[in-house]
Amino acid sequence: MIRRGCHTGAILICASMLVACSPRNVSFSADVQPILKQRCLECHVPGGAGFIASGFDMSSYETVMKGGRFGAYVIPGDPLTSTLNMLVEGRAHPSIHMPHGREKLSDRETEILRVWVQEGAKNN
Repeated sequence: MIRRGCHTGAILICASMLVACSPRNVSFSADVQPILKQRCLECHVPGGAGFIASGFDMSSYETVMKGGRFGAYVIPGDPLTSTLNMLVEGRAHPSIHMPHGREKLSDRETEILRVWVQEGAKNN
């Protein structure tokens, strides 16, 4: 028999561990830009296949925030509806999952992007 107090305590400990492991104060230049450089810039720069398809240039903070042919890709404070997060987290149609035709981002990389957007997608 599981006592209710023990079960609730275990949930709180697990939740605390997840919060402790989540990145905080994510920096665009130190945390986000290296991910974009390594995983996205092969295609999402002027002349690249991703840029040609979407108009989305990921080479600088300004161009990321500008968005592309289909509008904004980052909605500061809202990773749930930000297109960038939907695409890298696999919440969009598999045919447009990013990075396209390549290995998906690691859980850590995805979490950094999510937290950056959640914290307001600052240019820091």
